[in-house]
Amino acid sequence: MKKMLIYSFLLFCSGMMANCDGDTYTMHDKAAPNATITTDVQSINVPGEGGTYTIQVSTTGKEWNAYTNDKWLTVSSSNTNSSSGTVTVTVPENGVARVLRSEVIIMSGTARKSIPLTQAEAVNPYPAPEGYELVWHDEFEEGTELNADDWTHEVQGSGWVNNELQNYVNHTTPGGALVTEVKNGSLLIHCLKEDGKIYSGRVYAKQKQGWTYGYIEARIKLPKGKGTWPAFWMMPVNFKSWPADGEIDIMEEVGGRANYVSSSLHANAHVHSNGTQVTHEMFCEGAEDDFHTYAIQWTGENITTFVDGQVQLSYDNRGLGRDDWPYDDPFYVILNLAWGGSWGGTYGIDEGALPATMEVDYVRVFQK
Repeated sequence: MKKMLIYSFLLFCSGMMANCDGDTYTMHDKAAPNATITTDVQSINVPGEGGTYTIQVSTTGKEWNAYTNDKWLTVSSSNTNSSSGTVTVTVPENGVARVLRSEVIIMSGTARKSIPLTQAEAVNPYPAPEGYELVWHDEFEEGTELNADDWTHEVQGSGWVNNELQNYVNHTTPGGALVTEVKNGSLLIHCLKEDGKIYSGRVYAKQKQGWTYGYIEARIKLPKGKGTWPAFWMMPVNFKSWPADGEIDIMEEVGGRANYVSSSLHANAHVHSNGTQVTHEMFCEGAEDDFHTYAIQWTGENITTFVDGQVQLSYDNRGLGRDDWPYDDPFYVILNLAWGGSWGGTYGIDEGALPATMEVDYVRVFQK
């Protein structure tokens, strides 16, 4: 008798479970498991500007709902406790230079119907000052390594410049760890310790070509930790001597002074070794927690740098000759993550912060 009671109980539980469909259909659902779903819209095509769209839903079940797996869409439903209702889909403006694809899923009991959604690329995916057009960029959306036609790794031992402690290597450490990688739409520059040595990455964009003048920007999330020294800067293609040939620092930060970013210009007439460099520092809240945009607008008359569109530094060509303005030659872009050194180690270093990563969303170059 006891065995029969247990068997009956198990059959009852089994019947309850057979009427379940994960977290969307329970034994309390009124919708039929084999419901038929009908919609007046079979697909949604959205322009880059975005928009709001409705879907009229009918089902042979007694209740239904709708959802999407993509957080950039907003999906809401009305009259879900009846056999018909409306789904409202809100699509924000596309901010990237590629077509976006998603789907809206209608469910009634175990039945599902997918409505494909496609959004055109951004209307203006690469915004820049008026009169400028895109001439080169890297969005880091393809492959797992930097494109060798565009980028060059520096290879140098520790102490090479500024008493810095890192060893710059080409892509990987001797033990095979990555110092640069392209992943999830970003360039990652890692600084790490291996076998008692510090390794990191320093890369050059179009080193043999560069650009003369333009609007150049990068969107970057900075690393954390005392000892880090990330930078986005430029050096002359035809370099012979420093500081005579110039240096343009668009953004630098040292981890011992977290979230304070600076820009500097170096030349014979203004150089940090005698305290005459042209420089400016500003606080950028959350620079180490999220992406921020750092940029330079460079002409033959003026150099201005920006942090999230706010002016950081502005310097005019005063007509005093090359010692004061060596900035009429082609310069190439540099991204690197140094460790310690004459400035990066000013506030001490904390190897507990390693590995540290500088993350770059994109680099874009515009010219008139």
